[in-house]
Amino acid sequence: MHKQISSLQNQAVKELLQLQEKSRARKKQHSFVVEGVREIGLALKGGYRLKKLYYCPDLFSAEELNFVLKETSSEVNISEITQSVYEKIAYRGSTEGLLAIGEAKDLSLQEIELKINNPLILVAEAPEKPGNIGALLRTADAAAVDAVFIANPKTDMFNPNIIRSSVGCVFTQQIATGTTSEIISFLKDRKIGIFGAALQASVPYDSVDFTGASAIVVGTEATGLSEEWLEDSTQNIVIPMQGEIDSMNVSVAAGILIFEAKRQRKFN
Repeated sequence: MHKQISSLQNQAVKELLQLQEKSRARKKQHSFVVEGVREIGLALKGGYRLKKLYYCPDLFSAEELNFVLKETSSEVNISEITQSVYEKIAYRGSTEGLLAIGEAKDLSLQEIELKINNPLILVAEAPEKPGNIGALLRTADAAAVDAVFIANPKTDMFNPNIIRSSVGCVFTQQIATGTTSEIISFLKDRKIGIFGAALQASVPYDSVDFTGASAIVVGTEATGLSEEWLEDSTQNIVIPMQGEIDSMNVSVAAGILIFEAKRQRKFN
């Protein structure tokens, strides 16, 4: 019999809400909240350790819970929560009835392992909207890029909006965060070509050879890439625009550029 939580004043409920709402709490506890069967499954597949599991028996059966537990490699604390508590703490509108607290990973550049000689890396500089970060991670997953780097991040990567909008792809990618300078040094030390999406001194994106070690770098829609990237790029690239505006959503632009690289690599 698992412990049942029925009060919104329970300390566990307060902890869950803190982790969902406050980046400071996530960093201090080195933890995050993940919600839903698919996302929890991807976290486990990505090697994340679950600390606690909460399930609502009205929405999620003990049999389904046992199936999830078979995928875990360590002991995990399990609690039942009532439907009223679940509805208070669930971040999404869906009613799967399962959420967990996971242990965050170190997302420093030092943890990155590039397993091939010509990696394809996506770099996003200072993306502001969690939804855009989630979309970038989904694109990276679809193209099976070798790593995703977030330069000068505006939020932590375990923000529940990122987990939700990435549909759990935040767990399936090799991800690192760092300053623009740190990431440029990492790429240059490994002789990885830097291709910055920019209007200045650029050539059409489909005229560049992406078959060697390549990092495709995108900036914000509002300000583009910082001067540091523009100065250190191997070649700036541009997507020719045929409409009235000169920018597009960053995740759409990243998708076009990454899949051109994959096309050149014959989708290897």
